[in-house]
Amino acid sequence: MSTPEVRSRGTRLPRTARRSQLLGAAREVFVAQGYHAAAMDEIAERAGVSKPVLYQHFPGKRELYLALVEQHSAEVVELLRGAIENTPDNKQRVANALGAFFDFIDRENESFRLIFESDLTNDPDVRGRVEAVNDQCGRMIAEVIHEETGQPWPECELIGIGLSGMAHVAARFWLQKGRPMPREDAVRLLAGLNWRGIGAIPLHEERAEERLDGTANPVVPVADLTGLGESQETAGRP
Repeated sequence: MSTPEVRSRGTRLPRTARRSQLLGAAREVFVAQGYHAAAMDEIAERAGVSKPVLYQHFPGKRELYLALVEQHSAEVVELLRGAIENTPDNKQRVANALGAFFDFIDRENESFRLIFESDLTNDPDVRGRVEAVNDQCGRMIAEVIHEETGQPWPECELIGIGLSGMAHVAARFWLQKGRPMPREDAVRLLAGLNWRGIGAIPLHEERAEERLDGTANPVVPVADLTGLGESQETAGRP
């Protein structure tokens, strides 16, 4: 990661603009050095301000780091929300959700490291925020599955947490390996894998059609979605 240029001093900015500038400078330092090695002196110099100006906005390094974690946690949640709400097609939703994680992790500013690779996870506030963003992402996916299928909530929640966890771990691995395949190919590969399982869960309308036909209408257990359980009826469904 290249070292950004230090901002010039002396420019007066509105408070919100100054805060955004300070957060940007802090992100660059934290991403490059980690929390423990980062220094407020360097962050102030990077932002082109004096230390007193930095402390006017953030009383300490920990508060500055927490503000960044909060900012980027909200960002990844909104990216996922937009990806899911962008289409009513469930198969495309799976691909969009995976793509959202890849987009966030593949950004030049590498802000994902503040959430998924933080060296301050022993701090309860940081750990709580990281756990919260993981829970929010998993819950968003779970809510869609639950609404569309009526599958029991505990099963939907587990699937949602599993999919979001796999997505950000796989995206980070892809990035660490130097992007060994195009992003679109990586997303398509993982989306196909996930859809083979999630796509096997009957939708509400499919169950309604079965009831009208007088056919059996069982809730398919999660254990049977890949054909590994006792029932093989859904194993071949695309």
